[in-house]
This record gives sequence, C-alpha cells and structure tokens, in this order.
Amino acid sequence: MSFKYIEGIALAEAAFEAEGKDLKELFEACAAAFMDTSANPTSIKSVIQKEISINAKDVESLLYNFLEELVFLKDAEAIVFNKVEVTEISETSVKATAIGDKINKEKQELRADVKAITMHMFKVEKTDAGWKAMVVMDI
Repeated sequence: MSFKYIEGIALAEAAFEAEGKDLKELFEACAAAFMDTSANPTSIKSVIQKEISINAKDVESLLYNFLEELVFLKDAEAIVFNKVEVTEISETSVKATAIGDKINKEKQELRADVKAITMHMFKVEKTDAGWKAMVVMDI
C-alpha cells in the first residue's frame, strides 16, 4: 500500500496516485493520502470512531463516494482522522472505520483544507500488481 503526491496539476488542487495489492489496500492508501493532506496524522489523537458504509454502481464511484464521505465528516462534524481501516470491500460496496478527533488547530498540525474530491483525472484501474488510483482533491 502506498501513495505519492503529483506536483504541477493545479494551484488550488492536490493530486495523488495510490496503489494497493487489493481494493482494501487501495482504499486505505487513498484515505491515508487524504488524511496526510488534511493534517499530520501523528498529531491527531484517536478519540472518535466513525463507521462508514458506502454502496455504488462500480469501483470508481465507490472510491469517489468513500473519499467524499471523509470530506463530509471533516466538514459536517469538524473531525480530522489519523486512521481509516477498511473492514469489508467489494467493487460495489465498502465498510470502514475512520478514527480521529475534533479539529483543534492548537493541538494538531493542520495542513490543507480539502474541499472536495474532483472528477478531473479521477481513475481507478486494475493492474498486474493489484489496483491503482489517480485522485485530484480541491483545496
């Protein structure tokens, strides 16, 4: 499981590629990239646990909706996460547990405020090594 940032896509966006040997690893790598963009995960205490359950028509919609749910929880409940664990996954459904704490700029190293996941260059594909995704986030 891994992710890397891609430079030079746009000034108001952050982009990353993520890989995983299976969908579980891919979704966790994408969540890790989202979390790392938002805040330093090591500066966030594990106080709040949120259960996520998403269904979609295909794997691309599933990943998009999964990441948008993390954005929604950040905005609606003012939570930043330090860990997301996928507990069940198929190409059309995912269940996960997101762990973190309320946003506190005095105690946490906050980074960019991810506003949305964009469809610009968004891609999920099966590879010989597993799965790969390209994601651009609006910041």
